[in-house]
Amino acid sequence: MPFDIEKINLPREKLAKTGISSLKDEELLALLLSTGYKGKNVLHLAKDVLKKYPVNDLVRLPLSKLKQIKGIGTVKASVLAAAVEISKRGLDRNIISIKKPTDILLYTIDIKDKKREHFVVFYLNARNEILKRTVVSIGTLNASLVHPREVFKPAVGRSVSSVIFVHNHPSGDPDPSEDDIKLTKRLVSAGEILGIEVLDHIIVSKTDFVSMQARNLM
Repeated sequence: MPFDIEKINLPREKLAKTGISSLKDEELLALLLSTGYKGKNVLHLAKDVLKKYPVNDLVRLPLSKLKQIKGIGTVKASVLAAAVEISKRGLDRNIISIKKPTDILLYTIDIKDKKREHFVVFYLNARNEILKRTVVSIGTLNASLVHPREVFKPAVGRSVSSVIFVHNHPSGDPDPSEDDIKLTKRLVSAGEILGIEVLDHIIVSKTDFVSMQARNLM
């Protein structure tokens, strides 16, 4: 049995069955790395890399540093650097089209391991293209910190058709709190008055996420 059979079957099979947003960080990284090295398969290599360099740090490493990580080398480092760069260019050009709300998870890796809660709003046009990404508040979420006025203000003067909310839970548990649910319903009501649809409120942690829309909590 080939040594890297685990990386062939698990992440790719999971991707085909449940979509890219269902993959954990180490599974996404394993797909990019493709192979491990003698004594360590690619999933274990990906986990080791992320223990030393959490996603938020890994995407900031220059090519020279990536190449120095054991098990990566020049070729794999080039693949990682290219993946990060193409993601950045897409966001910079505002041409990212969202097919389903959880696609937005690709653009929230910078808040997953923050020590404080970050509430991020993505503003989309009628073609579900990202027009703007704004961090509305930093800190424990409540009605005073995340007010409809601040959430929807950036939509004024833009062709905003819908929004997606994302915030992180530093505790590691992505399950929504009662405050999260109350806040979301308040923002949905405000959006209805303005004619702006709230597509989802997604809560992320380091290793998981919860879609409030999928759980019918909106």
